[in-house]
Amino acid sequence: MKDHVQDFIHYLIVERGLSKNTVDSYRRDLEQYALYMEKVERIDAIGKIQRANIVGYLLHLKENGKAATTIARNIASIRSFHQYLLREKISDADPSVHIETPKTERKLPKVLSMKEVEALLDVPDSYHPFGMRDKAMLELLYATGIRVTELVSLDQSDVHLSMGFLRCLGKGNKERIIPLGKMAASAIQVYLESGRPALQKGKSGNALFLNHHGNRLSRQGFWKILKHLAQKANIEKELTPHTLRHSFATHLLENGADLRAVQEMLGHADISTTQIYTHVSKTRLKDIYAAYHPRA
Repeated sequence: MKDHVQDFIHYLIVERGLSKNTVDSYRRDLEQYALYMEKVERIDAIGKIQRANIVGYLLHLKENGKAATTIARNIASIRSFHQYLLREKISDADPSVHIETPKTERKLPKVLSMKEVEALLDVPDSYHPFGMRDKAMLELLYATGIRVTELVSLDQSDVHLSMGFLRCLGKGNKERIIPLGKMAASAIQVYLESGRPALQKGKSGNALFLNHHGNRLSRQGFWKILKHLAQKANIEKELTPHTLRHSFATHLLENGADLRAVQEMLGHADISTTQIYTHVSKTRLKDIYAAYHPRA
């Protein structure tokens, strides 16, 4: 069974072109699933798995305190795996076909206010190479709404300052072109001219954002930088790399942007994913009403 899992993972990487994080999630879920089927259900062949076995595994997850969101993700992984096995004629049937996904509460994303965004963007030291880099990264994230994985994967050739746009490869290696604002373009220009050469340390790589070794900055590296900058900006909200993406989308919609345009810039395959930001906007409108209406 483990061999089939590895074949499926190889398919996700080579044919589907999924990101490393997504592939790792599938691998983790399916390795645990295969182990349960072998050790607990005593199933020695993939074709012997029945719907009852899958239900037993999901109950096992629930009894071990797994959240509904985790169980829903596992169901998605299992379903994709069995569909692959059926398509490749490794199995004659898909035992996951009638498994119901548990309803999960959709949490509204946390966003920064305009004042908090400005405070965060003002923190980096614009006269120091690391500050130039940090300023460019923050301005770029807020200007484009790209994911952090996409940010650290950028090469210098992906940024077209004179034309005012950014080329980005998102999930599934799907390319999208995103406009760059003047502030972000200016910050990147300063970084490229004065900051990056100082960080390069004689290396000739094409990575846009570099760490103190002169290599491509990692997601973990950016996370540490963001936590440090948030503390200096006195932002008390929980701030994650995704917060600026959420803030980008929410602020655009609050100022009248078209939902389809925001969907395109975020790289969402389904507009229902983007629509959550309209709920955030409505929530913020209620806060504004409560704060400023004399009879609220």
